[in-house]
Amino acid sequence: MKVLVINGSPHVHGCTATALDEVIRTLNAEGIETELLQVGKEAIRGCTACHYCESGNGCVFKDDLVNEAAKKFEEADGLLVGSPVYYGSPNGTLLSFLDRLFYSTNFSKQMKVGAAVVSCRRGGNTASFDVLNKYFTISGMPVATSTYWNMVHGFTAEDVKKDLEGLQTMRNLGYNMAFLIKAVADAKARYGMPREEDEFFTSFPDGK
Repeated sequence: MKVLVINGSPHVHGCTATALDEVIRTLNAEGIETELLQVGKEAIRGCTACHYCESGNGCVFKDDLVNEAAKKFEEADGLLVGSPVYYGSPNGTLLSFLDRLFYSTNFSKQMKVGAAVVSCRRGGNTASFDVLNKYFTISGMPVATSTYWNMVHGFTAEDVKKDLEGLQTMRNLGYNMAFLIKAVADAKARYGMPREEDEFFTSFPDGK
């Protein structure tokens, strides 16, 4: 079983990485393999709504990590995403990455376990946390939770290491995420996947 980990911070060893590392160590101790992709420093452009991905050949832009991550995401049992808080929202680079990753991938994400981790010096964590969770909840992905919202506080990695409650929250997230992944695998073997109805696409072009 495997979790793909996305670090949306430009800092490889910063606050967000410190939080993610705590989750990763816990997942590994629980028998879940992890693979980390560092995307925060990459030049990742946003989605242009060109619909090229509907051809099944991935995203039209081939110069960054999105198509590489798509293959890993399809094979993974879970997705763990971490971001710093910029003006009360996740890192813009990460949002561009996730927009294109989720929109351009045609495989079912149903029952892949999702979790978001956010870090800030002081405020904006809960708003950023909500934004990231929406990628999971629109995709049929169970969301792993913890004993507090999945966040840490600090201006530096050393600050985060002093946030004992935050680090404990990360570990409890790791335990819960590992449990959910195992539980989904067990239920799938016993009962199969849940029924998923054909999509309705509601729109009101006549304005009524």
